[in-house]
Amino acid sequence: MIRLILVDDHPVVRHGLRGMLEAEPDLTVVGEAASGPDGVALAAELRPDIVLMDLRMPGGDGVEATARILATVPGVRVLVLTTYESDRDILRAIEAGAGGYLLKDASPGELAAAVRAAARGETVLAPSVASTLVRQVRGPAPPALSAREAQVLGLVAQGLTNADIGRALFITEATVKTHLLRAFAKLEVTDRTAAVTRAMGLGLI
Repeated sequence: MIRLILVDDHPVVRHGLRGMLEAEPDLTVVGEAASGPDGVALAAELRPDIVLMDLRMPGGDGVEATARILATVPGVRVLVLTTYESDRDILRAIEAGAGGYLLKDASPGELAAAVRAAARGETVLAPSVASTLVRQVRGPAPPALSAREAQVLGLVAQGLTNADIGRALFITEATVKTHLLRAFAKLEVTDRTAAVTRAMGLGLI
């Protein structure tokens, strides 16, 4: 039997969650709390397997409560269950140690499956939350320089002047300047030195 406590400041939400979860033969709700601090105290007292934690509550938010529960109650897993999916909320909760992040539009079956997965030690994320985390980890894609722009910047890095580059590539000096200006715009810089530095830092040359 997987033992849970519910931490949410809305009684109607807690009542609905209790009904959904206790309809499952292997899940039981052993306690409820209406605030973060009360959730911390209840988790310390009851030592549940899973805490379902709302994020925004009076008297201390769910992220702070998550961190405190994980620091004081061995073996417990905290699943965030909220209506909020902003990048900041998601990252704060995961950084605090939450074992999952679910949204309240999850179906009863999805919620029960998530609880069981969390109890097995798995990380559980709503699809939109997983996408947000992947985007955050990957960061913005580097600018794409054309082959010629990269070639021109590479020669700039070697100390060649625009005239030298033009002769080396059999193009006019004006064309060299055009390639450089396009590279500057893509790299969001305004001079040759900054362009070379940024391009090298991004592995483009």
